[in-house]
Amino acid sequence: MKTKTIILYVLVIFSGFSCEKFLEEEPRALIAPETFFASENDARQAVNGIYAILKNNSIYGQVGLDHFYDNGADIIEPNRAADFVEPIGNYSMNEALADVSVQKMSVSDTWKDLYRVIFNTNIIIERVTGNDAISQEAQTNIIAETTLIRALCYWHITNLWGDAPYYTEALPLDEVRVLGRTDEATIISGVMADLEFAQANLPSSYSGDDSGRASKWVAAIIAAKIYMKQKDWRPALDKCLEIMNQSGHSLLPTYEEVFAPSNEYNAEIIWSLDFAKDIRGQFEEGTVRADGSLPSVFGNGNWRPSMFSPRLRDEPKNSSERAALASALSANGEAFNGTGLQVASKDFAEKFPLNDLRRPLNVMDNYLGFELNFPYMPKIWNLNTSDSPRFNHKDNRLIFRLADVYLMAAECENELNGPANAYQYIHAVRERAYATQSEWELVGLSQQEFREAIYDERKWELAGEAHRRYDLIRWGILMDVVQNLEYRFWQPNLNIKPYHVLLPIPLQELQINPALLESDPTNNGYR
Repeated sequence: MKTKTIILYVLVIFSGFSCEKFLEEEPRALIAPETFFASENDARQAVNGIYAILKNNSIYGQVGLDHFYDNGADIIEPNRAADFVEPIGNYSMNEALADVSVQKMSVSDTWKDLYRVIFNTNIIIERVTGNDAISQEAQTNIIAETTLIRALCYWHITNLWGDAPYYTEALPLDEVRVLGRTDEATIISGVMADLEFAQANLPSSYSGDDSGRASKWVAAIIAAKIYMKQKDWRPALDKCLEIMNQSGHSLLPTYEEVFAPSNEYNAEIIWSLDFAKDIRGQFEEGTVRADGSLPSVFGNGNWRPSMFSPRLRDEPKNSSERAALASALSANGEAFNGTGLQVASKDFAEKFPLNDLRRPLNVMDNYLGFELNFPYMPKIWNLNTSDSPRFNHKDNRLIFRLADVYLMAAECENELNGPANAYQYIHAVRERAYATQSEWELVGLSQQEFREAIYDERKWELAGEAHRRYDLIRWGILMDVVQNLEYRFWQPNLNIKPYHVLLPIPLQELQINPALLESDPTNNGYR
């Protein structure tokens, strides 16, 4: 499809109703802006279609948003040269490289699909509002959920590009294509209004087939993160306390339980996107159905476990033991059949405290008695050959969880009043990470020392969960951190520049819409 026709896609509507069922059906039709929803079911299906777009490799699939939030920091590195990771991980990004797409994992793909979601949410909101075929209660619920997803996308857009095109009406494509950039503050103001509406009108939780939907607490945590980026600590802390005290979510007794594939909707997880085995993405490799056909519904199957799971040809360290390792894995019903592309960074593996009980889930350098070449992050593994074969995973994509909120609360309280009342929040997370109180308890820290403890605690607790570069940028320390690290084979410490806190708008987008350069001819410093 030519670039001019793929800036924004129209919504694929699915003929199943629930969040899980729609994944199993064939696309039924395309929704155009003039389409009228004849029933609540039509509108619900349209919302389901938006969730499917979120699962594309460009956003929450393989290495879409992870490009920006995880790579090029101090937690994850690739274990070998990889063209689609290198521009961000090694800070060689430019406008042209932003267009280079590998399985929908380019900067350009992420830009297009985030705006594709926004385009569709605006249509849904317009077609549901005042629709006599849909009850008032259902209208409010559908609009709130759709508004939250729109806010999520604009939040990501401002994180990645700062100023950007912004619109909240169901505009025709020819008008969307010529929009210039709106300043980030204006966009965030609109996002906060959307989040407030969503939190007021969405349920606290979902169950059954709807478990992968975003609740009111997703709106609350995004709002808290925005307040924190603005250093508006009081309302940020208030949002954190709302979640901690009212959401019904709770910290699990052990770190390992949080990531158990058999307990994907556990009490600590505020939101995870549900993925399904045997449902292929639009650009996926992998398995076929038993009858030899390829499922055509996109948005599932091809995601992060294959990026983090090892590949056998890299392991073990003693290559003469490879056959023995393969046999040992097979005996467990397992295989090293991932890409091994995302591993713990050199610095992260060397500095992760040896007595921290979270270490084995974040730094794995020995498996089944075999010493490994690279330190892997097994909390995102799934090696089971029948349950989760290569590029065909049913594992959910964890997006937000309560431990993050506790650490956010600790940071806010420290910034407001110092450490005295902040210890309770960081201790709640640290207590399960160490065997004894003398190890997990922090005492006698100054405000700055507590601030630095938060820097480390978020690194150890939330590794690989797509928070790190966002944190380093809002703390104003990305440059300092990257420049003072040793990497395996790239040199991001030498390449990083101040403008790398944002991405460039891709070159093809600029050629199609020159208005994108009117407010910033430098394209975020990339020209």
